[in-house]
Amino acid sequence: MLDIVLYGEPILIQKAQEIKEFDHDLEKLAGDMHDAMKRDHGIGLAAPQVGASKRLFVVGLDNEPLRIFINPRIVAMSEKTSEYEEGCLSFPGLYFTVVRPSAVDIEALDIRGKPFRLSADGLLARVIQHEYDHLDGILFIDRVSPAKRRRALAHYSRMLNM
Repeated sequence: MLDIVLYGEPILIQKAQEIKEFDHDLEKLAGDMHDAMKRDHGIGLAAPQVGASKRLFVVGLDNEPLRIFINPRIVAMSEKTSEYEEGCLSFPGLYFTVVRPSAVDIEALDIRGKPFRLSADGLLARVIQHEYDHLDGILFIDRVSPAKRRRALAHYSRMLNM
């Protein structure tokens, strides 16, 4: 079972590498990521969060099939935004209201390397954006004001030391 990488590990702030090989190892990684995400009660997980510098994330919303995004590109975002309280498996117990576009269009490859395009709104759009950020080394706390970010990191540090 894969362990979730916690804030402070350098891989979380690095840009992930493009995937070139679509093989059994990639399929196993995606499956193991899904298992780790479910074990920790998440709805999305990016490969850097399990220590793999790969442009891959999985999304598993309730009552929907697992979605796997490989080498994704967000190609359009709505001008309309929405606020939502987000958490992150790499910051257990930390939640912040984050403003993001309400809808996105994303292009990616599936587990076999076949291209697809998806238009998403609501929670799915938010999770896609959150996980996509991880692939570029952007954390959800980077999406809040500097003052909130400082308070969040101080609070998180105190939580870890309890």
